[in-house]
Formats: sequence, structure tokens, C-alpha cells
Amino acid sequence: MTAVSVSSDSRLNAEHPGGPALGFGHRSRGRALRNQLARVVMWTAFAIAMMPLVWILWSVVSKGGQMLLDSHWWTNSQRGITNRVVGGGAVHAIQGTLIEALATALMAVPIGVMTAIYLVEYGRGRLARIVSFTVDILTGIPSIVAALFIYAVWVTTFGFQRVGFAVCLALVLLMIPVIVRSTEEMLKLVPNELREAAYALGVPKWKTIAKVVVPTAFSGIITGVLLGLARVMGETAPLLILGPYTKSIATDLFGGLMPTLPTMINQDRTEVLQPAVDRVWGAAMTLILLILLLNIAGRLIAHFGRPKT
Repeated sequence: MTAVSVSSDSRLNAEHPGGPALGFGHRSRGRALRNQLARVVMWTAFAIAMMPLVWILWSVVSKGGQMLLDSHWWTNSQRGITNRVVGGGAVHAIQGTLIEALATALMAVPIGVMTAIYLVEYGRGRLARIVSFTVDILTGIPSIVAALFIYAVWVTTFGFQRVGFAVCLALVLLMIPVIVRSTEEMLKLVPNELREAAYALGVPKWKTIAKVVVPTAFSGIITGVLLGLARVMGETAPLLILGPYTKSIATDLFGGLMPTLPTMINQDRTEVLQPAVDRVWGAAMTLILLILLLNIAGRLIAHFGRPKT
């Protein structure tokens, strides 16, 4: 049988010289063509997706970048500045944005992290499914719905005035699901061998979570927190409904007025006078810069804070 097979293969090669090699080359060229086509489609889709982003960034930088180069932009407020007057700064809005972001984080981070720890380490049965389902619902809630809910409770039910703290409560509802999901994924990435090694040494579960699991996933948790902050700092609906704007510096969350960058943009967005238009673009550029810095900080923490192998 072997001799017959060898003879048959030799005859096939004699009749079709280079036949097998040509067949293999034909298939290779087909795969290369499909690979090249997929690459072209991918890069085309990437370019189409990047075009709006580049256009927006170019518009904001070209129209608002000159405001950030003025030192008064970082030291003065808009107090006493009218729409016809050139000048003024955004320090009041920057301070208000950072204060509200800090207050929101102080409330949302403990709740979000503890909820994620419960879902990963303790969550079993119906209660865990209810908590997870509730987090999914919060993830899809529009910001204006969260603001209207806080308005109904804070203003309508309890009779309190519209203040910056009420804005923080609405932002907490938007930030918690981001922290829960990001922390949950980071905790799931912690190897079970680390938990089992701690249990084998007789370490209680709560101490294993506090001393082993959370420190291992700490960099990822911080990244999720910063991304959640970047998400809520650009929200506008809760600020319009719950946070009255002022052109003066105001740092009291319970004082009634709280300036922020989104409300500063909204204040002059309908103006046609050039000084007001420049300030709108400058505030937009400042907000993008703050969010960009938060995202860069999150990436750096994730890169340098990951566990060493």
C-alpha cells in the first residue's frame, strides 16, 4: 500500500508540477486578503468613531483655550462681571465643582465598596439577587430622574431649600452603581488561592477581606472611584434642578447657592455677546481638563498600584 501511495503521489506531482504548493499559496492569499479587509474595516470604524471626538476637542480647545492662559481665570470669580465685560474668572465654579465631587465621593464610596464586597464575598440567595438587580436599575436611571427624586424628597416632602448638598445626594445615586460594578469586577479578579491560604491559617473571613482581598484589588477600586467621579462631575440636570447658581464664591453646601462649571456654562449658553461666549467655552475647557486629569490619575494608579508578580 505504501508503494502504491508513493507512486500515486509521484504521478500527481508529475502531471501537475507545483500543484500542492499552488493550492496552499492560493489559500494563504485568501486569508491574507480577508485579514487585510478586516483591518481596513476596523481602522475605518475607528476613524469614524474618533471624528466627532476630535471635532469636539478641537472646537473646545480653539475657542476656550485662550481663557485658561489668563491667570485671572484661575484666581477671580464672575462677581460684578456682566455679559458685555471682558474678563472674570472661574475659580468660584471650580471650587464648587470640586467641593460637590468630594462630598459625593465621601458618601458614595463607602456605600459602593461595601455593597460590592457583600455581593462578591457574602452575597447568596434572594437578598443578593435583589441588591444586584437594584444596582442594575440605578445604572440605567437618567440623571434628571435622580434629581427629580431628590427634589421630591428633599424639597417637596421635607420642605428644605435647594442647596448644594441636595445636588450631592442626586449625584450619589448616579455614582454608586459605577463604584459597585467596578469594585465587584476587581474583587472577582483576586485569586481564590489567596483567600484559601488565609482560611487555612485560621484567619477569619472579615480579616481576610480587609487584609488580603481589598489591598490586592485596591488599585482597581481607586480607578473605579476616580472614573465614577469623572462621570458625575459633568452632570448638569441635578445642578439645574437642585443647585442654584451664583457668580460669587460660595463653599457652603447648605448655604443655598453653589456655583459649578456645568451651571456656569448653562448660565451664559444663550448669550451672543463675545465676552460671555468666551467664558462659556473656557468653562467647558476647564471641565474637560479636570475630568481628563481624573482619568489620567486613575490610569496611573492602576498601572503603578497593581500587585507585583
